[in-house]
Amino acid sequence: MTGRHIAFMGLGSMGGGMALRLLDSGFRVTVYNRTRERALPVAEAGATLAGSSAEAAASAGVLLLSLADEAAVEEVLFGSAGLRPGTLVINTSTVSPTYARAAGARAGKAGARWVDACLIGNPAQAREGAVRVLASGAPEDVEAARPVLEALGSSLVVLGPVGLAPAMKLAFNLLLGAQVASLADAVRYGERAGLDRELLLAAIGGSGFSSKVMSFRAEVMRSGAYEPAAFRTSLMHKDLRLVLEEARELDLELNVTESASGYFARAIAEGKGDSDAAVVGAATASTGA
Repeated sequence: MTGRHIAFMGLGSMGGGMALRLLDSGFRVTVYNRTRERALPVAEAGATLAGSSAEAAASAGVLLLSLADEAAVEEVLFGSAGLRPGTLVINTSTVSPTYARAAGARAGKAGARWVDACLIGNPAQAREGAVRVLASGAPEDVEAARPVLEALGSSLVVLGPVGLAPAMKLAFNLLLGAQVASLADAVRYGERAGLDRELLLAAIGGSGFSSKVMSFRAEVMRSGAYEPAAFRTSLMHKDLRLVLEEARELDLELNVTESASGYFARAIAEGKGDSDAAVVGAATASTGA
């Protein structure tokens, strides 16, 4: 990797922790976020605060993206920030494999390099460098990005060409969405059958039927503390939508995923898009479908 100076775009719950982690690891970091207030804690920790995405992108040879969706990546990378020849783009934003391959090809035409770096973990783990990093891209590009990727996570799995890390990340998030929706169903059924909600959630979370994800969401449902979100409902729905769109291209029917997606769509329609995905099992929704 050329130098240890990173331009970091997107300082949400995951991005902010990642940027702080890179500072702790000795990298120089220039940050930009459309909502300036979110960048201030990272600037106070030692990062340089850029006034625009273009200013940030021009400052370093490595551009790391942690953005909400493909539209944001499109606007920042191929719009306001601009790409310079020689730039190494490390994209941690969750996008579809199809989009990743297209974006990587466009970056290549501009003389830049593209590496997918999908993270498995939560904001606290991002801050501690304890996430799992799934990487894909040309071998030489992944190798150039390795110092950054190893600083971000406790383990690094290299999967092959561009697009494979997003496919793996979406497979993981498919499981997450299905488990949370199934947990919500189990709680609604149990409550209607006369079980105490808190006792049921505690029993599920501590059982052999559970998982780390289910145990964590069971506790969120039990406490009702849906904000700040570890993973926003709107992002959960977005990722399931990406899975379903890819599945249609692959001539696959994913009926469980389709059903789970509806849970998060309804929560968004109820104004809960910024709440944690566990909100689909909120007590106030116990009579819903």
